[in-house]
Formats: sequence, structure tokens, C-alpha cells
Amino acid sequence: MASGVPVTARHEGASEGGRYGFALTSLTTLFFMWGFITCLNDILIPHLKAVFSLNYAQAMLIQFCFFGAYFLVSVPAGVLVKRLGYQKGIVVGLLTAALGCGLFYPAAVSATYGVFLGALFVLASGITVLQVAANPYVTALGPVQTASSRLTLTQAFNSLGTTIAPAFGSVLILSVAVGASAEAEADAVKLPYLLLCGMLIVLAVVFALLKLPHIHDQEDEVAATGQSALAHRHLVLGAIGIFVYVGGEVAIGSFLVNFLGESHVAGMAEADAAHYIAFYWGGAMVGRFIGAAVMQKVDAGKVLGFNATMAALLVLVAMNSSGALAMWAILAVGLFNSIMFPTIFSLALKNLGPATAQGSGILCLAIVGGALVPLLQGLLADSVGLSASFILPVLCYGYILFYGLKGCKPVAAKA
Repeated sequence: MASGVPVTARHEGASEGGRYGFALTSLTTLFFMWGFITCLNDILIPHLKAVFSLNYAQAMLIQFCFFGAYFLVSVPAGVLVKRLGYQKGIVVGLLTAALGCGLFYPAAVSATYGVFLGALFVLASGITVLQVAANPYVTALGPVQTASSRLTLTQAFNSLGTTIAPAFGSVLILSVAVGASAEAEADAVKLPYLLLCGMLIVLAVVFALLKLPHIHDQEDEVAATGQSALAHRHLVLGAIGIFVYVGGEVAIGSFLVNFLGESHVAGMAEADAAHYIAFYWGGAMVGRFIGAAVMQKVDAGKVLGFNATMAALLVLVAMNSSGALAMWAILAVGLFNSIMFPTIFSLALKNLGPATAQGSGILCLAIVGGALVPLLQGLLADSVGLSASFILPVLCYGYILFYGLKGCKPVAAKA
């Protein structure tokens, strides 16, 4: 079979479009929630950096623990989703994420950085299960020709969550107990994460009760044929693309508050700078709605290459300028980041046939880039300065340009 969309999905898609529409609408709530939670890390980093007097590299351990979970949990999550199915896998992911949010309460009580990192790991483990279940589910709910557009549209609601989260975090975290003791400032995270815990539990109950279409995967066919996703060059290069994209995007988001606080840029206080992060993630949201429409008509690889070029140029402008120009250049990167993750994801899965589910698991493993690239940029920032450290995301976008124009082209799998 030429595409990665299961046979059952194709036949049902033609006759039950309304049912698929309901399923896709329901899934957008998940994309919203994990975008919201992931973006809160951008608020948590400067907050805990100040509370525990951390350097940049130590503060980036927040992203290391959060995105490291993708690497450690993706394979077990794939096994879990295969055994339980997409819908039950989503419920397990929501409940695990709720547990992680709940653990922020004892972390705040103990005012211990290590306990915060442990809570983040559990939270991210739940988000990983959601990613492993929801991304391939969305690509399967409809024609393969529009998979990039469909996943981009649902990812737009992920960006809606990342757009709202900075304002939420600024009010409830960064503006609370400024200058107080470490214990008092650590307490500022209790209410936001307890609220998220409750919301995730409600969502888990809702998804347990929903009647969603069942999509049969083809892992048994993989075992029978002996075909491996790693035999597909464009999947392997796509996994590297996911690694550098997530790493670059997360690194920029992680340093935004500190970058806008630099005296030569905007000299903003943390709580004020946090509000401007909404422009970065809001640009990603707008770009995804635009991209979902554009990629109905324009080759997805070319759109990816164009966006990567623009993102790299904007980062270079931010690095080598000051004042409003530097500030708005770095914030505008979000607009061009917009379509990268869903486009790389769907291009990498193209023509994988029975190896599609395995390929999805490999791509989710590659999200570990969000753990390693920000940590590397933190080390760079400590040694050469914050502005100069942004050269790392520029290199990431350079690779994505290559993948969009050349690396994404499917090559016949090796026998």
C-alpha cells in the first residue's frame, strides 16, 4: 500500500466524514492542553532560575527533564497505545499528566529544585503518551493527500494553548511574591498546576466516555513482512528534522524572557517580558492556520524550506541588532516555526505503508531534541553570552531547509 493510512480509515472516511469531523474536533482539545502545559515551561524557567539562583545551563534542566521523557517514554507509550488503542491511550496520557501537575504541590512545599524536575518528568510522560496516540490518529482520520494540512490545523490549536499560557503564567507565577523567600516564591506554582490537574482529570473522563472511530494499525503487518521504518531514508532524515526543530523552537522560547530582559534589547522585567512570549506563540498559531490552507495548493516541502529560511534570517537579525528590531525579529520567528513540526512529521511518514506506526514512534523519540538543544544553548549562553548563543537555532533551521527541499523526498526502501 502506497500510503500510511490504514485501509479501514480510508473506507470509513468516505462514508463517515461527519464522525471523523467530530473526532478531529475532540482531538483539538488535547493539542490545546499540551501546548498550554509545554509553554508554561517558558515561564517556569526564569521563575525557578531566580528562586534557586541557577545559571542558564542549570535552568535548562527543566527542558531536559521535560523533553527527556519523550526519549525514555515514547517506546513504552507506543506499546501501550498498540495494546489499548488510541482512545484508551489518550485517557492514560491525560491521567498521567494530571498526576504530574499534582506533584507540583509537594514540590512547592519542599521548595526543592530536584522535586520540581521529577514532577515535570511525570507530567511530560503523560504528554508523551498523548503525542504518540494523537498525532498518528489525526493523520489516519482522512485522506493521505491532506495529512500535512490536517495535522497542521490541529497543531494550530496547540499554538492557541501556547499563546494563552504566558499571560496565565505571568499573572499567577512571575508576578507573585517577587523578592520573597525561596519557599514563598516556590509556592506561586501551586495554584496554576492544581488547576491544570483538575482540567486534565475532567478531560480524561470526557475522552473515556466519547465514542470515537476505531483505526486499525498495521504493526502486525510490519512483523510479518520484516519491513523496518528505518529502511526509509526520508523517515530517518525526518527524525533528525524533528530533533533539530523541536530543539530550536524550545530553545528560543526558553530564553525569550531573559533575551527581552537584556539591557540592549528591551530591558524588561520578567513579568512584563512574559506577556510578549504570546506574540511568539501567537505567530505560530496564525501561521498554522495560514499554512493549513496554503499546503492544500503548494508543495509542503517547499513551504517548509521557505519558512526555515525566514526563521534563520530573523534569528540572525535578532542576534546582530538591538532595541525594538531585535525584540520583534525574535518574536516573529514563531510565525515561521508554525508549520514545521506537523509538516516534517507528515512528510517523514509518507509512503511508509505498514511501517507507519513504527515510524511515528521513531519521530516521537526525536522530540528529545527539546531536551538537548536548549541545554547546549544554555552552556553556550554561559560561555559566550546570550545573544551569541542563538547561533544554535540558526544551524537547526539550516538543516530543516535541506530537509524541506531535498531530504523529504521518498526513496525506495531497501529490501
